[in-house]
Amino acid sequence: MSTATSAANIHREPELLGQTVVVIGGSAGIGLETARRACAQGAKVILTGRNRERLQRAASEVDALSTAAFDAADAAAIERFFSGLQTIDHVMVTAGRPYYGRLADMDFAKIRDLIGEHLLVALYVARYAANKVRPGGTLIFMGGTGGRHPAIGMSIAGAVTAALPSLTANLALEIAPVRVNLIAPGFVDTPLSAELLGDQLENRRKQLRDTLPIGRVVGPEDVAALAVHIMTNTALTGATYDIDGGQQFVAH
Repeated sequence: MSTATSAANIHREPELLGQTVVVIGGSAGIGLETARRACAQGAKVILTGRNRERLQRAASEVDALSTAAFDAADAAAIERFFSGLQTIDHVMVTAGRPYYGRLADMDFAKIRDLIGEHLLVALYVARYAANKVRPGGTLIFMGGTGGRHPAIGMSIAGAVTAALPSLTANLALEIAPVRVNLIAPGFVDTPLSAELLGDQLENRRKQLRDTLPIGRVVGPEDVAALAVHIMTNTALTGATYDIDGGQQFVAH
């Protein structure tokens, strides 16, 4: 038997075997797909989300260890949730949605809430999860690449996009040896994207298939694969990982 054949036959244990992964915003889209992939790699998963019914459906699908329904922008709810956990290994945060709008049309009360969903949620999770995540485990936050290009209506998205990498790098120093990393997707074909784009969804998909260097649309399974890699590679901390199929390099 050749060396290559022998290597192919070596049994490899799942990379997250015996570990516990918490997904904040795990009832759909990227969060749920990450839970699926983590389970396939041997992890036990804990899911949270706002919608209790949808959360229970997701939990049944991945045989979740437990669930908790709350608004991730509520600091007290985040504190209660983490205080009730034993030691965990990784936390993935996908809660929150982008805000697009012109200055003249902005609802400032809504903007305060939406900025909180991205920046304050990261701070809440870092504070209350830091003493629950084992050394070498990681917090993974979600940013984006689209907001890096100035455009009308992108003021809030651009500000949040710029702030998150710096926040991630600083938290990686402050709560070490827990690792902190940021995933920055472009367009991802999720239920949230469908909700935001409505009847323009298929046009957007076609445009991306025609223009992206990878020749296809990025899906939640692509982001989930990156998230699990970040969990398992203990040399990664304080960094931002783009996953947009080259979207930021082509004309918008």
